[in-house]
Amino acid sequence: MPNTAIATPNAPAAIGPYSQAIAVSAQRLLFCSGQIPLDPKTGALLDGDIAAQTERVLDNIAAVLSAGGMEFSDVVKTTIFLADLADFARVNEVYARWFTKAPPARSTVQAAALPKGARVEIEAIAAK
Repeated sequence: MPNTAIATPNAPAAIGPYSQAIAVSAQRLLFCSGQIPLDPKTGALLDGDIAAQTERVLDNIAAVLSAGGMEFSDVVKTTIFLADLADFARVNEVYARWFTKAPPARSTVQAAALPKGARVEIEAIAAK
């Protein structure tokens, strides 16, 4: 079966040559592109502290997962990119509310810069 691009208006549109997610049909895998705290309706970066930005990112991921027929309990791996690792504890507080059972494997790295001046970006891989 061919791979399928996933797109939803409930998450920000791609701002470059990539898909919001790619579903690998035969294995029921979903590879979600990194989400930053963009409002899907306006395309504007959320103006808020790191906790508010992280909530928006996870809202966006939820929309992409849903469009691919999955949910947070299907996520097996995430990567978090932070503009400042000093935000790690606050991001963890928000993240923990979304991943309550058997949290996925995860990596967290500090990036020199993130798209549109975001402070946090998260990508996810889900499997059914």
